[in-house]
Amino acid sequence: MKANYQHILEELYHVIKVIPDGGQVAPYIPELAEIDPNKFGVHLATTMGEQFGYGDHEEKFSIQSIGKVLSLTLAFQQKGEALWERVGVEPSGNPFNSLWQLEYEKGKPRNPLINSGAIVICDILCTLFDDPLHDLLAFIRKISGNAEINYNDEVAASEKKLGFRNAALINLMKSCHNIDNEIDEVMDLYYHMCSVEMSCTELANTFLVYANHGKIVSTGESVITSSMAKRINAIMQTCGFYDEAGEYTFKVGLPGKSGIGGGIVAIHPGNYAVAVWSPKLNKKGNSVKGMQLLEILTTKTGLSIF
Repeated sequence: MKANYQHILEELYHVIKVIPDGGQVAPYIPELAEIDPNKFGVHLATTMGEQFGYGDHEEKFSIQSIGKVLSLTLAFQQKGEALWERVGVEPSGNPFNSLWQLEYEKGKPRNPLINSGAIVICDILCTLFDDPLHDLLAFIRKISGNAEINYNDEVAASEKKLGFRNAALINLMKSCHNIDNEIDEVMDLYYHMCSVEMSCTELANTFLVYANHGKIVSTGESVITSSMAKRINAIMQTCGFYDEAGEYTFKVGLPGKSGIGGGIVAIHPGNYAVAVWSPKLNKKGNSVKGMQLLEILTTKTGLSIF
C-alpha cells in the first residue's frame, strides 16, 4: 500500500479541490484572514523515511492549536504524571474557549488541547524554564529535525491584541490558583506557540515522533517514552478537534489535531503522519477540505486505528 501513497494523495487532492464548500477563513485573527482561501496541500511521511506530497505542501502556514500538542509533549516530558494534577484528560464537548465549563470545574481545564488547558501548560513551561520561548522552540526544532522553524511575531501580536476571551480564561484560572506565573508572560508564550509556522511537509515529519512511539525517526532518539506517546495520541484522538472530536473519530479514525490556520495533522501509530492544509474552516473551526481528505484517505487505504 505504501508504494501507492503518492498516487492516492494526488487522486484525492484533485477530487476534493473542486468540491464546493461553505467554509470560511478564520475571520477573528487579522493576520490569518488575509490568507488565500484556495491554498490546499497534503504531505504524508512514513516511519520508514518515505515522503509523499502534493499541492501547496511546501508552503508555510500558522499551525495555531496544533502547537498545543508540542507544548504538551515538552511539559509531559518534564513533569510526568504530576502534570495531570492541573489539567484533565477528558473531552470537553464544548467550544475550545468555553468559560462556563472552566468556572463550573473550578479552574481546572478539562484537557490540555482546549485553550484553557494549553494556557495551563504554558504556565507550567514558564515555571520550568528561564526562557520558555527559546526552550519550546528548541524542542520543536529538535523533534522536527529542522532548525529553520520559527515563530511569527506578527501573528502572535495580532492574536494578543484581540485575545479578550483568552484573557478571561487565564484570569479565571488565576483566581482559582491554577496559574503560578505572571499573566502577561504566560500569554506571550501561548500566543507565540500558536504562531509557529510550518509547511505540511515539516508538520508531518514533526509528528512522526507520535507515530514512532516517542522516537525521532531520523536519529532513533527517544524524546518521550512509548507510554507517553500512547497517552498523547489518546488525547489527540478524543480531544484534538474541539467539540467535533467525536465526528472526526467517526469519519477518520486517527489521532490528530487541527488548528484555525487550516492545518490538520494525523498519525497512524507505527506507520505514518499526514498533514493537510486548507484555510477554509467549518463552524467548529476545522478545515473543511482537510477533514474530507483524511476521511477518504483512511477509507481508501483501510488504515485507521479501528
